[in-house]
Amino acid sequence: MPFPPGGHVTFSPRTPRVVAARRLQRRRDRDQTGRFLAEGPQAVRSALAAGVVLELFGTDAALSRHADLAAQAPVVSPVDEPGLAALAETVAPQGLVAVCEQIDVPLAEALSKGPRLVAVAVEIRDPGNAGTVLRTADAAGAGAVIFAGDAVDPYNGKCVRASAGSLFHVDVVRTPLQVVDQLRDFGLRVLATTGSGDAGLDDLLDDGSLTRPTAWLFGSEAHGLPDELLKAADKRVRVPIYGGAESLNLAAAAAVCLYASARAQR
Repeated sequence: MPFPPGGHVTFSPRTPRVVAARRLQRRRDRDQTGRFLAEGPQAVRSALAAGVVLELFGTDAALSRHADLAAQAPVVSPVDEPGLAALAETVAPQGLVAVCEQIDVPLAEALSKGPRLVAVAVEIRDPGNAGTVLRTADAAGAGAVIFAGDAVDPYNGKCVRASAGSLFHVDVVRTPLQVVDQLRDFGLRVLATTGSGDAGLDDLLDDGSLTRPTAWLFGSEAHGLPDELLKAADKRVRVPIYGGAESLNLAAAAAVCLYASARAQR
């Protein structure tokens, strides 16, 4: 277990290493350093497997309990309970917080791998929704999740936690809003979700359209998709509502659409 210079010293909230890591709770500092925090053993395990952990902070109890994770970390920094609480953003932290390198890739690089299923989060602002879309896209077998336009930072702590490790399993892309032409250039059919869509999801399942490589566009719950993207998409698709609900929330609609494509493609 490699410890930082100075040997096995337990750090406190005032220790410079802890202070520096804590700054990564702010987007400005994440953007400047290209680093972010991953909290909890599940996220740490996925980050270690992805090879992006730079430093692992943990209480003595957590480092003993998760000795397998500590053994894989390049640097282990033991912290006391107040030190861990300063780094964690949850009410009941699980004792581990890792400093990680950001892992987003350029759009062309992600698309050049030929993904058959892509989720595009367009100007989504809620980090919990964004993290859930990441997790759902990963579960449905998507190769990439694209954050387009003025979207939430995928390295926001709440987004990282909501992704439940999936942030490290798919290609994460941040790109300007004008993304449809590039998606189409790489052979993806672009489907925009909207309650007023001219095609029903069931219709696309029935006619075999969803067997093709597909990119789904999902807009924010407050504003939906911008008109320019709705017009640029190959089809505007509505999710059928069979009961009395007015609509589905973003994460639920994304799950329905992505799994419809995943089933059709398989």
